[in-house]
Amino acid sequence: MIGESDRQFLLNLARQTLTLYLGSGEMPVLSTDRAGLREPRAVFVTLRVRATGDLRGCRGETQARRPLIESVAWMTVASATDDPRFPHVHAEEVPGLHFEINALTPLTPLQPEAVEIGRHGLMIVRGGYAGLLLPEVATRYAWDAETFLKAVCKKAGLKENAWQTPDTKLFGFEAEVWGEDD
Repeated sequence: MIGESDRQFLLNLARQTLTLYLGSGEMPVLSTDRAGLREPRAVFVTLRVRATGDLRGCRGETQARRPLIESVAWMTVASATDDPRFPHVHAEEVPGLHFEINALTPLTPLQPEAVEIGRHGLMIVRGGYAGLLLPEVATRYAWDAETFLKAVCKKAGLKENAWQTPDTKLFGFEAEVWGEDD
């Protein structure tokens, strides 16, 4: 579990990183004596328009490749500049954005009947296609497990029932989720 002070530190880091990057093109120098922030962890960073709640960008990684502090910084920048659904975030937008961080557990194979809404995020893989939905997506839209499975298939560019075929791999994960003003 990530403690409250580390959560606040990471939210501040995300906002400061984006402000610096959009202003100068530079990444911050990252160092910390907080042991938990030096542990490798996969994260997603979600940016929403504070006034409306509309999604403005979301990017992440499914494998823990770098320390948590670095993952948050890099995924913050990716959310603002590398989400193909949206134009790049501009520096003047940053004050009006709400930042949310999801720190993921490792992906594990999951049977469709074991999907728990509010607990599991899903990743589906078939051939060269893959899609991922965070745990809170199903909760936000009040989906049942079957609707969640269909949605992750759609996100991957697959047919809605692809989760039922033997050559499709389904993975689950959990996430610690926190955002500004929580």
